[in-house]
Amino acid sequence: MTRKITFKHLFKATLNWVLKKQPTTAGFYSKSHRISIEGKKDMEISAAKVFKGDPQLYNPEDLLLSSLVSCHMMSYLYVCAQNKIEILTYSDHAEAILEVNPDGSGRFVEVRLNPCITITDPQQIALAMDLHQKANQLCFIANSCNFPVIHHPIVEMKK
Repeated sequence: MTRKITFKHLFKATLNWVLKKQPTTAGFYSKSHRISIEGKKDMEISAAKVFKGDPQLYNPEDLLLSSLVSCHMMSYLYVCAQNKIEILTYSDHAEAILEVNPDGSGRFVEVRLNPCITITDPQQIALAMDLHQKANQLCFIANSCNFPVIHHPIVEMKK
């Protein structure tokens, strides 16, 4: 069975890295670099602190988790709008679990999203909870991952 692709979109990013003299151990390279996307502010990126990166900069693991959190929220707002659910607030304190093997390879094994939503209509709480599953099915980033994205949503009423 072939899947029908309706639209294709191309995204581009440019990475620039330059050797910086480090007064550290021979063979160590700075992992700090710049990502440029046309029309947007450049991002300064490094490795996570645990991987000898600059802890003041974003790292690829931060960006992957941020992409999942953002994409899920946007997909969720979309399905809520389709179902005429008025969302007043949306927050999430997401977590990602990265396993690193002895050979230095690794992968994310799980992401947990913990969205907390405030809505106006108490009759829509159950539907608002259920729509997280639909949002996950629509999320471009979640659909691109080979690990589970688990949701622990809370839906509250405006007080």
